[in-house]
Amino acid sequence: MDDVRECMISIAREAGVFLKERLNNKHVIAYKGDINIVTDADRLSEEIITSKISQKYPSHDILAEESTGTYKGSDFRWIIDPLDGTTNYAHGYPVFCVSIAVERKGEIFLGVIYNPMLEEMFVAERGKGAFLNGRKISVSSTADLTRSLLATGFPYDIRDDENNNINYFSGMAKKAQAIRRAGSAALDMAYIAMGRFDGFWELKLMPWDTAAGWLLIHEAGGIVTDIYGTTFSLTSPHILATNGKIHREMVNVLQKINSFGSDI
Repeated sequence: MDDVRECMISIAREAGVFLKERLNNKHVIAYKGDINIVTDADRLSEEIITSKISQKYPSHDILAEESTGTYKGSDFRWIIDPLDGTTNYAHGYPVFCVSIAVERKGEIFLGVIYNPMLEEMFVAERGKGAFLNGRKISVSSTADLTRSLLATGFPYDIRDDENNNINYFSGMAKKAQAIRRAGSAALDMAYIAMGRFDGFWELKLMPWDTAAGWLLIHEAGGIVTDIYGTTFSLTSPHILATNGKIHREMVNVLQKINSFGSDI
């Protein structure tokens, strides 16, 4: 699968460079909800990615955030977030990435997350480890939640649905050393894989948000489950990812918060 891996890296870099070069341009913004936006850059980045895939692998299926994708019954499916961190990007805040994963017969076996602002290329291949710019990476060794730096985010329906993570954020903030909310779930997961963060949880993410990051964390020695500690899949509504050493502590905190009134 070396050719697929190199293709992914090349496409992610091309899309990332495109986004970086246009970060400070005026963007055309459309609203998918009160605060859920899509920019012209999202669509153009996705067009770059999907067109390259279709040219090189015309029989492969594609699942992408901003389009209906393609289904041809292939054993291979590309899962694409052409711009994770759209709200950041629309405001000129330089925290965003491109995320691409490939499934084979329903199992993710390659994942790439590219941060063009720092020129950081995270790559994972099932059974072969996780890497940043060619250097092997691993999760942190922090073993105590009170010494942990965590990451999270909030869903786009935060104004309308009480299942909005505010209760979990409030409770976890009292248990961890600190929590960051950077606005890009894929980058948060890449940072778990390389040890910048010790734990991450979020609600209501989609497959393109988590596919590549899931594999990165797995290959870097971390653990990914749902927020109750049970098996995670791309269709799971919520995610918990850690270095493994604080996983049970985080599950216990989240379960306790849930038992005191959350209806999630």
